[in-house]
Amino acid sequence: MKGLLYRGARDIVFDDAPVPEPEDIRSAIVKITACGICGSDLHIYQGHGFSETNGYCVGHEAVGEVIEIGSAVSRFKSGDRVMISAAVGCGSCPSCMAGNVTQCETAGARCYGLGPKLQGVQAEYTMVPVADFGLAKIPDGVTEDQAVLLTDNLPTAWFGLKNADIKPGSTVAVVGCGPIGLMAVEGAFLMGAARVFAVDLVPERRQLAEEIGATAFDAAEARDQIAELTSGHMCDSVVECVGADAAIHLSMKLARNAGTVSCIGVNQTMDFKFPMALAFIKGLTFRTGTCSVPAQWPELVPLVQAGKLRPERTVTHHMPLSEGAEAYRMFDARENGAMKMILKP
Repeated sequence: MKGLLYRGARDIVFDDAPVPEPEDIRSAIVKITACGICGSDLHIYQGHGFSETNGYCVGHEAVGEVIEIGSAVSRFKSGDRVMISAAVGCGSCPSCMAGNVTQCETAGARCYGLGPKLQGVQAEYTMVPVADFGLAKIPDGVTEDQAVLLTDNLPTAWFGLKNADIKPGSTVAVVGCGPIGLMAVEGAFLMGAARVFAVDLVPERRQLAEEIGATAFDAAEARDQIAELTSGHMCDSVVECVGADAAIHLSMKLARNAGTVSCIGVNQTMDFKFPMALAFIKGLTFRTGTCSVPAQWPELVPLVQAGKLRPERTVTHHMPLSEGAEAYRMFDARENGAMKMILKP
């Protein structure tokens, strides 16, 4: 079997990968038909991984076809077209059974492709543990690209928006206009935001945000421009989609008094200098965390089917999985407008 393996900083290779084997009778083997590169995959690519080892298969966004199921799998059969939740729980505790796998009560929450314990999905095949809870059939009216984005990116954006306390008429800022940020811009309007400000360093990404309806600024001018446009009141809600320390600090400055900051960018800083005085003086609500993908599907799938959300607009490239190393390089360099990369085995 072939897959994309992490060998070290900026060293992703298409090579022989471990053949997936069932974990137990609740597992399924899925033949991958499309997978995506997530912005958080770039942390691994850049050498800031979540495991001290290397040589493992990366990736956590994929859709495919079930080819084998364990005897305890009841909701799926061979031939089913499925999307794979990036978040994996034990499947048996009350939280998992409610879809909240990141709150797994057995400390069993996992994610594909962060290390050798659960190999990634940027491969020809993958093993899905607890398949009845970690898979969903691709619904009618949902394209393959949309299904890939429903495995992580769109649910993460939606999770960040819900954590931001957005109400009809709100003024919202989205910091970071990569795929998740652009989905957050679109979703903020759907939740009733009257104005959405988008902040990014890349002009092309700011333009994409403006095409969705946002008013976009470079990070260097965002605070002053938003202060002017809001008469100093700033934003009711801020959704941070970068993960960099500077982006989090800026997000807190963009929030109004008693506003809410929701951070969904992956930040690996263990000694982050939280501006407590600013948060205290403003009376900010600050939330962060990872998304439980299955918990978001009941709301998001109908919105995608109805065309109310169009996450596929962020897809810029379709490439063979065999060219995955080049896809990572392009995405990392933001070359040729590279943003959402879909790979096909």
